[in-house]
Amino acid sequence: MKLEHLVSDGNVILKVQDNHCKCIFQYETERESIQMTEQIKPRKLKEGARLGIVNPAYWLEEERLQRAVEVFNGQGYELVLGRSTALKEHQCAGSPAERAEDIMAMFGDPSIEAIICARGGYGGNRVLPLLDYDLIRANPKIFMGFSDITGLLTSISQKSGLITFHGPMLTTFGKQTLQYNLDTFQQVLSGQENIRVMSTPQCPARCLAPGIARGPLWGGNLTLVIERLGTADQLDTTGCILLLEDIDEKLYAFERMMLHLKNSGSLDQIKGLVIGEMLEMGDSKTPFGKTTDEIVLDVCGDLGIPIISNFPCGHGDYQATLPISHEVEIHADEINPHILIPESPVC
Repeated sequence: MKLEHLVSDGNVILKVQDNHCKCIFQYETERESIQMTEQIKPRKLKEGARLGIVNPAYWLEEERLQRAVEVFNGQGYELVLGRSTALKEHQCAGSPAERAEDIMAMFGDPSIEAIICARGGYGGNRVLPLLDYDLIRANPKIFMGFSDITGLLTSISQKSGLITFHGPMLTTFGKQTLQYNLDTFQQVLSGQENIRVMSTPQCPARCLAPGIARGPLWGGNLTLVIERLGTADQLDTTGCILLLEDIDEKLYAFERMMLHLKNSGSLDQIKGLVIGEMLEMGDSKTPFGKTTDEIVLDVCGDLGIPIISNFPCGHGDYQATLPISHEVEIHADEINPHILIPESPVC
């Protein structure tokens, strides 16, 4: 166990850390309040690990599922397909109860070392109220996905304290195998420290506002982040690095969502902003007149924070693995904009 006593800006912070979690007790002198947050790290991914596959939302076509299984098997992992991967109820992989039961079965199975979602789509919001967050807290494991899975990533991190991971799913590897996706997946989940997650020549990140900032990473799919506004699950973005990505939206709708996020106060105290690939952002017959980058700068340019856009995370071919609720650094510079993960999010 490691203890640290820090003093910063008049605040006294006590950190207590062991191999499984990090507790931070902070006394804030100005507001005369005491806050406690607990962060639980899952075990790192080892060679030959057993990976549980679940379908919390839409079902995945058998051909793509099997191709992805072959990719992971080729890397030495053993995949265990959950019951939901074989279920179909209209567009979804079974009923909400069946999908929730499958997720909980994977968390409760001691032989499963990590859980990866097969695909997103829609339907995860029906699963969230059915999860046992106490059981998840007692059985911390790597849990990864993106898109509609944003809801599960954030709710699990909010309600159990478990660090989750925004990253590729089986639908990613069922489409094609890119070394970038495998490399970042293995680096981030292996226990390495000071990982620099770079972009790629095929998906080059852009610096919209220069600077360096540090804070816990929150967010994911913009539509899912907006969906939580005004609910008990709304993200507390104070002091965070906010991650946003989306697909298949009109440019005017993207601006409307960004303005809604700003008007809700969710951008007031963020430390940095990472915009992932914004794919298939359509225009109208009469052009909207702004690109996605111009919309971001128009809405967020006065915040005085570093901003990166077109980062390889989201619905594109190149998908970095990034830890949700874990502290990262955004390095927004013109030459090599990137995200640094100083401390490993796994133990």
